[in-house]
Amino acid sequence: MSSSFPLTSPNRRQLLRGIAAFSTSVLFSGCNKAITMAASPAAQQTSIAPESVPSGPITQAVLNVLSNEAGSIGQGFAGLSYEKSGMCEPLFSGANADLIAMFKLLGPSVLRVGGNSVDQCIWVPSGSEQTAGQIAPSDVAALAAFLKATGWQCIYGINLGGAATGATTPQLAAEEVAYVAEQFGSSLLGIEIGNECDGYGAPGSYFANNWSLAQFESLWGQFRDAILAKTPGVPLTGPASGSNVSTWTVPFGQSVTHSDITMLTQHYYRGDGQASTSTAATLISADTNLTRCLGLLSAGQQSTSIPFRLAECNSYFNGGAAGVSNSYASALWVLDFLFNSAQGGAAGVNLHGGGDWDGYTPIADDNGVVVEARPEFYGVTLFTLAGQGAMCQTNLSVGQLNATAYAVKNSNGGWNIVVINKDATQNLHLSTSLPKSVSTATLMTMTQLSEGATGPSLSATSGVMIQGASINRNGDFTPASAESLPAGGSQIECYVPPLSAVLIQTA
Repeated sequence: MSSSFPLTSPNRRQLLRGIAAFSTSVLFSGCNKAITMAASPAAQQTSIAPESVPSGPITQAVLNVLSNEAGSIGQGFAGLSYEKSGMCEPLFSGANADLIAMFKLLGPSVLRVGGNSVDQCIWVPSGSEQTAGQIAPSDVAALAAFLKATGWQCIYGINLGGAATGATTPQLAAEEVAYVAEQFGSSLLGIEIGNECDGYGAPGSYFANNWSLAQFESLWGQFRDAILAKTPGVPLTGPASGSNVSTWTVPFGQSVTHSDITMLTQHYYRGDGQASTSTAATLISADTNLTRCLGLLSAGQQSTSIPFRLAECNSYFNGGAAGVSNSYASALWVLDFLFNSAQGGAAGVNLHGGGDWDGYTPIADDNGVVVEARPEFYGVTLFTLAGQGAMCQTNLSVGQLNATAYAVKNSNGGWNIVVINKDATQNLHLSTSLPKSVSTATLMTMTQLSEGATGPSLSATSGVMIQGASINRNGDFTPASAESLPAGGSQIECYVPPLSAVLIQTA
């Protein structure tokens, strides 16, 4: 879903705090770039001093990491989604160095080009580049160059709604797909026909009051046949439903079968951004609707053998809730959302965004120029630093406090553990028990601090840091070295500050 309110957002303050470094460099798992650290005499120490006791109230917390698996995170799990109309701007090109660098912090991953504008953009084989409402060959070539520069793949949306007026046809769609496949090559993950087609029958929509799943499947089949006739073997995804998992998405997957599509795609938002209930407190609370949605999709996957992806999602639809979707709350929320989606069986997610307004975009841009990394992008970055692999079941005991924990097996034989403390006042004194002994353990922290403030704020729209570092608009990100924790057994202790997330990495 897109927003028609391109509002201006405040500039990011560059805030850094000093954290003692202990190594010369580290290459974070899941990133495409090395992040250089400053050396210090602490690197030569053979014993580790305990963490300082933080100021403020402290709650004892116990985390047990179990050996049994609970989901998995593969390459390209955390992706991004943009409106197809973004191709009509100077956004996606091999020359947009700042956006390419931002993508590389998360990549290689998956870009989904879709949204409501899919059904408003027409393929014009002889068209001029960057013309509103038209997709020309030069626009596709520019996107292909961007994908190759970032190392990302793409789910590419094709106009279906326009068939209601004859603005598009199966043959026109087939021509566009043929050119896309030629330009993208291995960067093409799938073709998505239409966007939120389960809503085409709503008043004022493309097939108002005369639409059903059967009619969609018939029209979709005409487009599929024309596309495959011109480009045999091109991968197809769908149905890109806005909701209606059990009455639209899963039945569609059962109808078309694995031979027709490579992935089921579903959209998910926490709620309506214009509703008074769309608050930061709601955003960071447990989401039972997400659990139900993932359960239905997982059951559908078992019955169809087709993997599923939340190919368009974010906090609140209708552009987001101002002061919430663009606030620090979104950085904490997105961590839970990503890990919960992995636990629920999703092959990945694509966080929708684009533009420079007070909505939900992870990266703010103005006519193709990167403005800043929004708070949500920091949460996605920390998720990426947690790496890929099998997730393990965790049991976190914190009483009545709002805190969550997730563990991913890493390639060093240890675990990457993310703990999110969403309480505004309580520090967690965390005691973690692991299935086996580890020899090393380090800690990185994501927090927020506005200039002049004494502590983090959920409503802040700037001042987010990971290990003391901001992410610059050109993609530069230089966090301090991870702090070393006492290790040598199966027990690890550390503190988790209020309104923060920590990444504990063991080996």
